[in-house]
Amino acid sequence: MIPEPAIGVGALVFDDRGRILLIRRDQEPAVGLWSLPGGRLEPGESLVQCCVREVREETGLTVRPGPIVAVVERRIDPFHYVIVDFLATLAQPGSPPPVPASDASEARWVALPELVRYPLAEGVERVIRAAAGMPPGLGLVDPDGSGRDFLAPSPRIPP
Repeated sequence: MIPEPAIGVGALVFDDRGRILLIRRDQEPAVGLWSLPGGRLEPGESLVQCCVREVREETGLTVRPGPIVAVVERRIDPFHYVIVDFLATLAQPGSPPPVPASDASEARWVALPELVRYPLAEGVERVIRAAAGMPPGLGLVDPDGSGRDFLAPSPRIPP
């Protein structure tokens, strides 16, 4: 049986010390592996709303989604996901400790050099490294704040 594709989001959240927020998955797919907080888009929900909800459900933290830095497709039997990864910032200053919940068994801030010690879900390290090295002003942005359209920044049109 061919699985029906589902839309998901992920959040790349870096703290003020440059650490990335990771969760250990407690549900399939990729149970037991470390990944970005995120999950499946619910009916009637925007991508931005889904990003905020999933981070809050899995870590207790509140974020503000920014540009889209990656769109990835994952087929892990019996799942088929198209995942939109947002660069997000913490809504509260500092680096509060994340509290795992929902479908995360653990949540923590991880320094980039320590990523090699974590069994990561497929493609996660590549997305993290791309986001960490991304110059400001890149990525797909929401020019009108509607959360509906994400476009490449244009030098003629301010974001």
